[in-house]
Amino acid sequence: MGSVFSPYYALARRRGRPDPLHHCAVNVALYGISGPSWSCTERGHSRLHRAGSSLTIGPSSLEWVGSSLEIRVDEVTAPWPRPLEGVIRVHPQALSDQTFDLDGDGRHRWFPISPCARVEVALTNPELRWSGHGYLDANDGDEPLADAFSQWHWSRATMERGTAVLYDVVRKDGAKASVALRFDPAGGVHDEEPPPPAPLPRSLWRVDRETRSDGGSRASVRHTLEDGPFYARSVLQSRLFGEPVTAMHESLSLDRFSAPWVQAMLPFRMPRRAS
Repeated sequence: MGSVFSPYYALARRRGRPDPLHHCAVNVALYGISGPSWSCTERGHSRLHRAGSSLTIGPSSLEWVGSSLEIRVDEVTAPWPRPLEGVIRVHPQALSDQTFDLDGDGRHRWFPISPCARVEVALTNPELRWSGHGYLDANDGDEPLADAFSQWHWSRATMERGTAVLYDVVRKDGAKASVALRFDPAGGVHDEEPPPPAPLPRSLWRVDRETRSDGGSRASVRHTLEDGPFYARSVLQSRLFGEPVTAMHESLSLDRFSAPWVQAMLPFRMPRRAS
């Protein structure tokens, strides 16, 4: 809601103070041997329905069923239209009630709802089943991300007992901040000293990628899953808090995102249906 990377929402903000609920989307990114599938169709407030334990945007929905989150996906991919349908179930091992300030002013918040979870994927289109470790979080803010940050790097790694999360942000004024946390399966949160920075190669779109790894150990990119003009999603191999880990990683350039040429490209990946 208030779709973060929506070019339509960005245009509306330049014209005034738009209703964020008129810019909503369910973003699904699927990667596999048959290639990536991506859906992020934006819809207006008439297609948004909220209740205490459920959220519906267009034909897709999220609902807490008992202690699990059930995500029903009924979308069409872009830019090549193909159906993307099925159910994703997230089973948290524990729920967290902590939020973290990312910008130093309390205007941008991160909520790791369930850092340790099990996920079941049952898609009918394409036909696919998978289960494994998962993660559930949320971000919210009182202003556009690009107003507060120039860049950020985030990663999440499953460990022998729990999950490690790293956040490195560069604020608009050039100040830097780092967060390094370990979450145990019972819901405990442990602050850690951020490991030393570890360089990574730029993506093909020349997006800077950085991470952290225990002193003296290297980090490497195993797979680049998403490579766009302002965003890269990757699978990394590194070492954190004494363990070798495989991590999901993202790098985001908000200066690039704000560039007019990037805004002009986004509707090809993010179509809009207002009704």
